[in-house]
Amino acid sequence: MTSQPIRSATEATFPLFLGIDVGGTGIKIGVVDDQGHTLGFTSIPTEEPKGPKDAMQRVAKSSRSLLDSIGVKPDQIARVGLGTPGSQDIPKGLLIEPPNHPHWHHFPIVECLEKEIGMPVSFANDANAAAFGEFWVGTGKVFSSMVLLTLGTGVGGGIIIDNQLVVGQNSFGGECGHLIIDPSPDARLCVWGGGRGHLEAYASASAVAQRSTEQLAEGAISVLRSKATPITTKMIYEAAMENDAFSLKIIDETADYLALGITTVVHLLDPGLVVLGGAMNFGGRNSPVGMRFLNRVSQTFQQRSFEYVANGTKIDFASLGGDAGYLGAAGVARMDLSKINSRTSS
Repeated sequence: MTSQPIRSATEATFPLFLGIDVGGTGIKIGVVDDQGHTLGFTSIPTEEPKGPKDAMQRVAKSSRSLLDSIGVKPDQIARVGLGTPGSQDIPKGLLIEPPNHPHWHHFPIVECLEKEIGMPVSFANDANAAAFGEFWVGTGKVFSSMVLLTLGTGVGGGIIIDNQLVVGQNSFGGECGHLIIDPSPDARLCVWGGGRGHLEAYASASAVAQRSTEQLAEGAISVLRSKATPITTKMIYEAAMENDAFSLKIIDETADYLALGITTVVHLLDPGLVVLGGAMNFGGRNSPVGMRFLNRVSQTFQQRSFEYVANGTKIDFASLGGDAGYLGAAGVARMDLSKINSRTSS
């Protein structure tokens, strides 16, 4: 279920959009108006082994049911936005080799969905879509530029500069998790692609759990030693809430690694805002551990950046949670429609 308030279709600001966010286990579908308000929401299981064609057929069927349930006709949807994980060719509408979707490789997903749903489709990387959601109606809504880092199994990212989403020549724009923060030949390996020394290898949830497990095996003292394995970031957070010194140290180290990547991004792009999203937020704004994590990131960034740049840069948590993906996918569709309309009228 979406955490966004549902607005009645009679209160909507037209045009309307469908936002679709494909995840490893579930697919979120939302009907969104021109102001970013959610009019209706549903979700279906991804069922990855059945392949992308089956999934897109079920997305189309569920979308039609959703529209019917809220009293919106299909011809009232101006455009569909689709966000998917992994490597893509955005201009061609192709999935290439998404690592967590082995049965979805080398598939023309945009063409497939357009055929099944009967509407034009805009395509985005899932992290880019989430970034655009936060930019449009979330933490970044008063900014013209923003960088999102999603902290989960890996580290995803998305970049918006002067209101434009950065896609890149190879549809790889915004992959901030693959910034190199450790150039040593024995640096840690990242989750996706085995890149050595990448930010993801140090600041993702999987990396945090792995670093913790290694240090505990080497004799580190912690309440985690009495816990069942495998160690998770949730366990680390819970131990930190009990003032476990080891867990707090791990979280501080993670913040320092993250700040290295943020410093590089800010020195390159100067976005004014860096937003931290994803599941690994150590409780976020509502937790003293989460705020300790955020403050440590900010402090280390300030130490490593130019003073006037640091003073003009805000680092904050994301505010849309798991809804950012479908909202951002709808936002990308909205942006594409605006571009099309501008070209038509000129």
